[in-house]
This record gives sequence, structure tokens and C-alpha cells, in this order.
Amino acid sequence: MLPKRTATVLESIYRRFCRRDQAAFDPVHFLYEYPDAPRREVAGLVASCLAYGRVMQICKSVADALDRIGLAGCERFEDVSEAHIRRSLAGFKHRFTTGDQLAGLLIGARRAQIEHGSLQACFRRGLEAGAHDVVDATGRFVDELNRLSGACAGHLLPHPAAGSACKRLNLYLRWMVRRDEVDPGGWDGVGTELLVIPMDVHMHRLSLRLGLTRRRAADMRSARETTAGFAAADPMDPVKYDFALTRMSIVDPAGLEALISERGRS
Repeated sequence: MLPKRTATVLESIYRRFCRRDQAAFDPVHFLYEYPDAPRREVAGLVASCLAYGRVMQICKSVADALDRIGLAGCERFEDVSEAHIRRSLAGFKHRFTTGDQLAGLLIGARRAQIEHGSLQACFRRGLEAGAHDVVDATGRFVDELNRLSGACAGHLLPHPAAGSACKRLNLYLRWMVRRDEVDPGGWDGVGTELLVIPMDVHMHRLSLRLGLTRRRAADMRSARETTAGFAAADPMDPVKYDFALTRMSIVDPAGLEALISERGRS
């Protein structure tokens, strides 16, 4: 449980960093270019699935991928042919992600939009009434995209059943479900209270120091425990602190260290 003082400080950090200008170098900014949810959910899937490595390289790769497929120039992604997707991404590379893998992901996404009407509808199809969080629905979403793509997306679609924290998929859900100055939203049928924190090594280290988890692995269990800790501050929107804390660790590490030290004295 977070001390009341820590929860208050988290709210002040959120208000300080939850601003559009703070996201200029975050891959979420690619979603701002698409006012319509159908193209935004595709742009978000690309940006989140490539969100590993150095941020400047991430942004360069996302811009390249979106330019190659011509998302900005089409009215509907389903109008982009599968042959064009494969051809345009030939030779694409982001660290160990190949153009074939990204093409597989996007072909699965295109087919999901055609079959289900949208990626949101595809996701909601697996979201059971009364679900505690989005984890099981994420697994079903991955299963469906793998079915539709012929399982060609490889590591871009990790499965929570394997214990993965699914950081990039949870990041995608944060962008698409939440709506504030940073997260643009677009999916209105999934509750923010169901989201799980995007857990990477940096958030895991912070969670350990804040006492939100004791697990030594940055896995789905530690992500769920950390989310439960943040829910003590805001049960209806526990992942709202993700961007603010990440941004603070970059621009004001001393301030973040002070928060951690205060938590340790509580």
C-alpha cells in the first residue's frame, strides 16, 4: 500500500509531466497525426511494437515504417493491399525486428479490421465481463492476430500466458484506452481501471524501490503487483503515472530519487 503522502506526490508528478510538449520525443507522438481511431490504432500498434532500444532509433524506425506503408496517405488501412505491405517493408530493419515480421503483424491487423470492424472490436471480443484486468483479453488478442497473420509476427506478439510482461502491448493499450494530454485514446470500450502498467527494466527497478513489488523479474506478475500499488493512488486509472515517472527519470532524476527516499522513510 502506498502511503498517503506518496500518493499525493504521484499526483503532483502526473500534473507536472502529463503535457503534450513532454511527449515530443516519445513514440506516442506518432498517434497524434491520426485523428481517426481506425488509423490511429494501426499507428499505435506499429509504434508500440517497435518501442524497444534507444528512443531516437525507435522514433526513426517508426517514422520509416509508417512512411513505407503510406498510412498517412490512405483513408482506411484496409484499402492498403497485403502485397503493398509486404513489398513496402522489404528490407526494413529495427534492431532484431525484420520487415517480414512487421508485415506479418500489419497483415494480421488489417485482416482483424476487416473481420471484426476494428482492432478495438477484436480486443473487446476477448474481454470477459467482470475481468480483473486486461491480461486474459491481451492473450486472446495475440491469439487472434497470430491466427489472422499466420503467426508471422514473431517476437512482436508476446503472450502473457508465457509469463511475459507484454510491456509493448500494455503500452499500446495505455495509448489507445487512456485519454489525457499525452495518451490520445480512441478506444472507448475498455475501462482504464483494467489496464496493466507497461513493465520494463526501468519501471521494475522503480517498483522495487517504491516497495510495489518484491519480485526480482520484470514479468507479468510484477507488472500486476505494481499496478495494484498504483491503484492505491488512483483505482480507476492506475497506469496514469507511467509516462510521468518515466519522463521524470530523464529530466529530473534527483526529484525522483527524493520521492524514492521519502518512500523508504515511510
